[in-house]
Amino acid sequence: MNGANGLLAEIERVGADRSRGGYSRHVFASAELELREWFIAAARARGLTVHTDRNANIWAWLGEPGPNAVVTGSHLDSVPGGGAFDGPLGVVSALAALDLLRAEGFSPKRPLAVVVFAEEEGGRYGVPCLGSRLLVGTLPPERVLALRDGEGDSFADAARAAGFDTDHFGRDEETLGRIGTFVELHVEQGRGLVHLDAPLAVGSAVIAHGRWRFSFAGQGNHAGTTLLGDRRDPMLPAAGLIAAARRLAAGVPEARATVGRIAPTPGGTNVIASRVDVWLDARVPEPGSAHDLVREIAAEAREAAELEGCTVEVREESYEGTAAFDPALRDELVGLLDGAPVLPTGAGHDAAVLAPYVPTAMLYVRNPSGISHSPEEHAEPADIDHGARELARVLRRLAG
Repeated sequence: MNGANGLLAEIERVGADRSRGGYSRHVFASAELELREWFIAAARARGLTVHTDRNANIWAWLGEPGPNAVVTGSHLDSVPGGGAFDGPLGVVSALAALDLLRAEGFSPKRPLAVVVFAEEEGGRYGVPCLGSRLLVGTLPPERVLALRDGEGDSFADAARAAGFDTDHFGRDEETLGRIGTFVELHVEQGRGLVHLDAPLAVGSAVIAHGRWRFSFAGQGNHAGTTLLGDRRDPMLPAAGLIAAARRLAAGVPEARATVGRIAPTPGGTNVIASRVDVWLDARVPEPGSAHDLVREIAAEAREAAELEGCTVEVREESYEGTAAFDPALRDELVGLLDGAPVLPTGAGHDAAVLAPYVPTAMLYVRNPSGISHSPEEHAEPADIDHGARELARVLRRLAG
């Protein structure tokens, strides 16, 4: 069987984005569906038992599904124009780790499974970790099914078109109850391991983070005939929000506030927008508060909107508090992996969603660029192989 590098090579053309660079692999779109088919075929070629749960997450079992399972895996979807490793590295490393274990004749005493979670990035519908959050029940299915993408297509319609029964989306007690331990391997989304000169780290926590939509409403009009004094242009307070987010976040230790998406309506070059939607991503480590930071940003956005004769509506689209990974499991893995360093992260993961429900851990593979959510995201082949071998050591310990 191919190692992790060979498996990555098998999917390197799927979802390549010619306009943005990198990859655009969004849930239930053609590239993501192709990757689903690839994973199912790769798992079955290894003799794994494959099924897709009620929330579109794919499970591949070594043998039959059972309780107290050791589960590893990640996701295959991406942000728009994302890198090759965010998500897929954890999936291919899981398959490669199972190959290594089986080659040495390892016989697990606990069930072993690889999972591919659906829509971790939120690249299509704006809300992250949909598959894992539906599984544990922190998102109501009616809200998820009503989400719409940039083309106006609902999650429900896309899921049905992909062959899923939307009547059964929601908390899945049976599947959740099978997970005894979850370990997710991921490319590091930062330069911590570069500074430490180490190929692998164990995760400690994911800091609190959320996404908010600011919808500014004004008066659409002609760009050439409407005098400046006669305008109610929602683009101005939207611009004020972007500047305020950066300035106010800079005053909070280790906070991050980012506007990465803005959508004017109707979007014409010679048209004053009637509406501008702006999405804010805010992350604040404890003891700070992302909600406090967003309240300050929202207050300035409302003031800017009022000055321009516009209105603004603020909606929280997702929020996850600080997720600490199981300390006993973390310490066990640090000892097993020869004193690997321990790192927190500002990036959200499915592992953080599962952490309140089952013992959960993360492994990070060095990213020499320190860049993620970008075509410049990278991991060296030697570090990728090392990560798969170390994941195999972890699975051997936990399942044996």
